[in-house]
Amino acid sequence: MSTVTFVTGNANKLKEVIAILSGSQSEGGESKVGNFTIVNKSLDLDELQGSIEEVTIHKAKSAAEILGGPVLVEDTCLGFTAFNDLPGPYIKWFVKSVGLQGLVDMLYKFEDKSAKAICTFGYCEGPGKPVQLFQGITKGSIVESRGPTNFGWDSIFQPDGFDKTYAELDKEIKNSISHRFRALDKLRDFLVSQ
Repeated sequence: MSTVTFVTGNANKLKEVIAILSGSQSEGGESKVGNFTIVNKSLDLDELQGSIEEVTIHKAKSAAEILGGPVLVEDTCLGFTAFNDLPGPYIKWFVKSVGLQGLVDMLYKFEDKSAKAICTFGYCEGPGKPVQLFQGITKGSIVESRGPTNFGWDSIFQPDGFDKTYAELDKEIKNSISHRFRALDKLRDFLVSQ
């Protein structure tokens, strides 16, 4: 059994990833997928400016160098169609700078409130190894904040085909349709095939 370190300091993200990957969590926060045990470590990694793919590859290579072994990293984007997919990989900084209402207000004068939630996982076997990317996309719209506001921008993103925001959806439903689920589904297939 090989160990892969999922690098995140976000407790909500960790819970969601473990729930989606294996449907359960051990006392130590580990998850088993195929011949792999996924463990967690929080690292403060530099975030390169660029596309989500470039950001994810850079994070995965950096984490593999620091930890000296197999790593898994994730980067999430929220792209507004009216803004040619910005804020994109900079969504975390937009939320910190202008808040959720500020994001909603940015689209005030635009009729098109559509958006894409994009999640990209990067897996790297170790220092100097190539990075495998696994990406998932969920289309939706930006709406006034509804539901809990404790997980990023979930309360302002309403996925297509639903009348609730990510924040309002039951976790089981969200975890079966989200951008993160779609990326992790591809990652799980990869890990099981190894």
